[in-house]
Amino acid sequence: MRKRRSGICRPKRVGVAAVEFAVCLPVIVLLVFGSIEASSFIFLKQSLSVACYEGTREAAKLGSTDATATARAQSILESRGVNDFEIRFPEGVTDLARGQNVICEVTAPTRTNSPLAGEFVTNRILTARVVMLKE
Repeated sequence: MRKRRSGICRPKRVGVAAVEFAVCLPVIVLLVFGSIEASSFIFLKQSLSVACYEGTREAAKLGSTDATATARAQSILESRGVNDFEIRFPEGVTDLARGQNVICEVTAPTRTNSPLAGEFVTNRILTARVVMLKE
């Protein structure tokens, strides 16, 4: 049988583990928070796209107005918790004839919609744009 030497390697090994932890912790924290921010921005972009599509779909209906189309997009954005958004129909909705393009643009800043690092990340304006034909 082998004899164990107790206590010789143990203090050195504890110090190495503490140094490894001190080096790896900031990297792991950056990866976790970066993943959360990236997921938040993907959710924001998807929310803008869905709201823009639904607003344009409402605007493309016969007899629709700017107000009803904007209300439809606004209800989706509010239900998803999007802040400081802007909904635009550059050519209007009411005066469009059947077969003309209905254009909707929805924008929102990333700074006010960031769950963690809004002040630390550069602000970007995300935009979604949808074009459909008027029914």
